[in-house]
Amino acid sequence: MNKKKFRTFDEAQLEFYKKHPEKLKGHISVALSEYQKDGDEKAFLAALSMATTVHGGFSKVAKSTGLNRAHLYKALSRRGDPRLSTIMQVMGSLGLSLKVG
Repeated sequence: MNKKKFRTFDEAQLEFYKKHPEKLKGHISVALSEYQKDGDEKAFLAALSMATTVHGGFSKVAKSTGLNRAHLYKALSRRGDPRLSTIMQVMGSLGLSLKVG
């Protein structure tokens, strides 16, 4: 009996953003706005993690930021509690910035 393997939401989302990387900026912007409204930093970190994966993976971003890959992976995980400097380095590596408006 063949069992059909279903994709997880994260897998489907990753596939979408790999096909449409230009939409990542909007995704991160919405996640940041939601964080400002309800304090859900995990969604914001998940969005950065997704962007990191789409932009070549944690190893590539770690090299470009000078951060340790394992530290970067842990910082952007659901249990992560990264420093602002880490967030800024990752965002800079991805060509993003925080804006006050």
